Amino acid sequence: MPNKPPAPAPERSATPRAALHEALLGAPKTSKDLSARAGLSEKEIPKHLEHLEKSLKAKGERLVVKPAECLACSFVFKDRSRFTAPGRCPECQSPRIAPPAFHIEVKTTKG
Repeated sequence: MPNKPPAPAPERSATPRAALHEALLGAPKTSKDLSARAGLSEKEIPKHLEHLEKSLKAKGERLVVKPAECLACSFVFKDRSRFTAPGRCPECQSPRIAPPAFHIEVKTTKG
């Protein structure tokens, strides 16, 4: 079977981080979802998220991370600070890990 050419990336009129910011508003999304929405490779997403997390603080927003979770034993990687999915579960050694999901929370000021 001949290999299919890769799907073209969506047109990008904004910077990669601006595209990620737009994609992160609303429901939580995984790196794979963000990759498709922002037109970036999955491997690029974590480094952009690290930078975006810092710049969001100046805007009064914050990056919320739903931690990765083992699909075999339900272990939650709540103390993990990296934005990538772990390779194996430390409890049961299963490689079946649900990736972390991200979204932006906008802080509202009362007054």
